Amino acid sequence: MCSYNQVNNSYACQNSKLLNGILKHEYGFQGFVMSDWQAQHSGVSNAVAGMDMSMPGDTIFNTGRSYWGGNLTLAVLNGTVPAYRIDDMAMRIMASLFKVGWSVETAKDTNFFSWSRNTYDYRHAAAKEAMEQVNFQVDVRANHANHIRESGAKGTVILKNNGALPLNKPKFLAVIGEDAGPNPKGPNGCPDRGCDDGTLAMLWGSGTSNFPYLITPDSALQQQAIKDGSRYESVLSNYAWSATHDLVSQPNVTAIVFANSNAGEGYINVGGNEGDRNNLTLWKNGDDLIKNVSALCRNTIVVIHSGGPVLLDEISKNENVTAIVWAGQPGQESGNSLTDILYGKTSPGRTPFTWGASEEAYGNNVLYKPNNGKDAPQDDFTDGAFFDYRHFDKESDGKPGSGPKAPVYEFGFGLSWSTFEYSNLQVVKKNDRPYKPTTGNSIAAPTFGNFSKDIKDYGFPSGFHYVEQFIYPWLNTTTSGKEASGDSSYGKTAEEFLPPNAIDANPQPKHPAGGEPGGNRQLFDVIYEVTATITNTGKTMTDEVPQLYLSHGGQGEPVRVLRGFDRIERIAPGASATFRVELTRRDISNWDTNTQNWVVTDAPKTIWVGSSSRNLPLSAKLQ
Repeated sequence: MCSYNQVNNSYACQNSKLLNGILKHEYGFQGFVMSDWQAQHSGVSNAVAGMDMSMPGDTIFNTGRSYWGGNLTLAVLNGTVPAYRIDDMAMRIMASLFKVGWSVETAKDTNFFSWSRNTYDYRHAAAKEAMEQVNFQVDVRANHANHIRESGAKGTVILKNNGALPLNKPKFLAVIGEDAGPNPKGPNGCPDRGCDDGTLAMLWGSGTSNFPYLITPDSALQQQAIKDGSRYESVLSNYAWSATHDLVSQPNVTAIVFANSNAGEGYINVGGNEGDRNNLTLWKNGDDLIKNVSALCRNTIVVIHSGGPVLLDEISKNENVTAIVWAGQPGQESGNSLTDILYGKTSPGRTPFTWGASEEAYGNNVLYKPNNGKDAPQDDFTDGAFFDYRHFDKESDGKPGSGPKAPVYEFGFGLSWSTFEYSNLQVVKKNDRPYKPTTGNSIAAPTFGNFSKDIKDYGFPSGFHYVEQFIYPWLNTTTSGKEASGDSSYGKTAEEFLPPNAIDANPQPKHPAGGEPGGNRQLFDVIYEVTATITNTGKTMTDEVPQLYLSHGGQGEPVRVLRGFDRIERIAPGASATFRVELTRRDISNWDTNTQNWVVTDAPKTIWVGSSSRNLPLSAKLQ
């Protein structure tokens, strides 16, 4: 799918360098490229740039007008889009269908419909035609809930733990905060999850789905407390301070405070946040809620649901905050996943981003106002490769430390139920054959027969039933191409408005880094095999997540970049496991803009192995 944004001032869906040059040529992508919904902004240029399918097809939703449709037919007739490009579009789309085991003869209707939950509805929702059965109410969930629960738990990260976790039949468990409870309108009460009411288990936007159910943290923790014989109470509001004060100021209380920071897609505005968050603070007074509860309760556990980092510097230093848990957006089994972690039933994960001490610590600020005309943003990416942990490492040479630029919790960090020792780092050189760039030319664009160039052959068939808002390849009039197009600019030749050779069908030089799906196969030669021994030195069987980082060496390079990791499960106390990473030629290469290829530079290269981007006890030079 090509996106909405512009790349070098050319819309992504008509950027030939991205679609033809990188995706289809260098990477050898054999599937089809479709536009994000309404991300198409022109006709001919999208076609020759490599876009294969227009979604949903019209220029503006539900108008029936299209850059393609009959206009694509006209473009072939007047020579601005070559016929081979139409063949290529169709072949890529149909090949993808055949790839998943279907054929034209065996194609079947889907059992669900994205535009309606009703069993019977209009098959063509916008056109309001063809009422029929559109949903067959097939339950395909099987035992997926078990996987969702496990994934949610293993993706949860323990950022701080002063002995408060795992919980073990606490005498009195007090749960505080709206984020622990249900949305009063139900888990699907906000269209496309476009609100921040109740617990955050899914971000908002067009990629969401309806919850079949949602286990809230409040309900799951209450069930566990009942099972343990613990006393349990909850205040599911961020603003009911009197009730909260009375609850958490009682003796023997373990308080769990829930807070969140939501985000989503820009067509929905939640609390003034149009997709992206406006800041890095917790929503709905969450920071003050944590501060107020921890001022009264010396055993306050903080649970955060968010789509990214929030500011935790003060919270992390608060002695009464005995644990901080980041639970992401865990889905329908949210409460069960969290309970599995809080009670030590499952091993936690590692943070996939850096937690900075302030907004300024992240470096470049976000762009708040359009700066490129017509309300378009222009980001020159002056930070280069120095994003997230690479930025923080650059500011401190990658060394642990303190200060305003040091991370609160580094990338890859996460506490475990045990302790581990890393030892016996071994590097074995493997394949050492020289790298040969791909040479030669492609074949000429294939053609599949001839077609009529008489415009009169492309009118609507006699007696055809025309459905309003549908997009057809036929022409409303066959008097002339200009009249059929309705375009005042119609009649320009390809040479007048397309780049040189944009529709050239002759053999083309192969990309030096291409040649196979995914790129030149030699880029994936294993050059080094790295192993290390991981020993559980604690008292609990649990998982460990070792990580391997590489320094490319050379001026202007990141201090180190992640090149491998694994989750080694259930390592028993006293037992050891082997961490193994295969480094490919591409892993140790840099992109060279002059040769347009991946190059292994002569700069000295170092690898590190450890449990986070800043806890790396093992290192070795690559010879």
